[in-house]
Amino acid sequence: MQTKPFRIGTRGSPLALAQAYETRDRLMAAHDLPEEMFEIVVLSTKGDRITDRALSEIGGKGLFTEELESQLLSGELDIAVHSSKDMPTVLPRGLHLSAFLPREDMRDAFIGRTAPKLLELPQGAVVGSASLRRQALIRRLRPDLNVIIFRGQVETRLRKLEEGQADATLLAFAGLKRLGMDSVPTEILDPKDFPPAPAQGAICVESRIGDTRMDDLLLSINDMPTYDAVTCERAFLAALDGSCRTPIAGYATCDSEELHFYGLILTPDGQTSHGVEISGARKDAEALGRKAGEDVRARAGSNFFDGWS
Repeated sequence: MQTKPFRIGTRGSPLALAQAYETRDRLMAAHDLPEEMFEIVVLSTKGDRITDRALSEIGGKGLFTEELESQLLSGELDIAVHSSKDMPTVLPRGLHLSAFLPREDMRDAFIGRTAPKLLELPQGAVVGSASLRRQALIRRLRPDLNVIIFRGQVETRLRKLEEGQADATLLAFAGLKRLGMDSVPTEILDPKDFPPAPAQGAICVESRIGDTRMDDLLLSINDMPTYDAVTCERAFLAALDGSCRTPIAGYATCDSEELHFYGLILTPDGQTSHGVEISGARKDAEALGRKAGEDVRARAGSNFFDGWS
């Protein structure tokens, strides 16, 4: 019988903490456990500490997970809670994504200071974004805009916008909703025109492979439609060697036992792109994502990918 609190690792941003508390609360409700049976352990990651450069310049997605994963492997943490879109496609040996909470809204939110919609911004307006995907999609729709790097926590980016450092910015709508900031966006972007990052809007739980105690605990909060959709999206990303150096978008939706996936790869200037759609059984989610990635890679050709380096 568990006597010590379960230790839940997380980054320290308000959004990361909200996600860790949601995970804790779901576990409490599912197992009728008191709050004192869970301890939230806050760690600072390299990705949090370096905020003046693009992720692609300092090492990519793993910068947000390395410290948490080190303590998972050493046994200092029982689980770690992450934004799924921050997770590299290859995890450290001995760790796996063992549960996904029900997915929030996957769409991107546009926050305009000088115009309420992306297509209504004046010519030459400045848009701040740290995401290569968002930068490429902005340039695809509005090649006249000036896109600059905007990094930092949600509150930091909104403050920069308020200070006039940009005319607009984009954030994940899911994160804003989790922070109670539903009213901040001036436009919610249609995923058909502005597809999200793979796994956007999904909270994942990482744990040790073979830790049956934690597997049993997490089973009750794992949302299978989210698990299958994100599995497909991450397989698509893996087939393309997705990292913070590659503009890649994609999302899967589940309808009963069927799954539909749409993916898109772009050059950083947004002017060349290749899309792919695939449908099949949810039980084949990983294979469908991998096939979509292989198909679009073959159609794009090696020269397309050489242009990313």
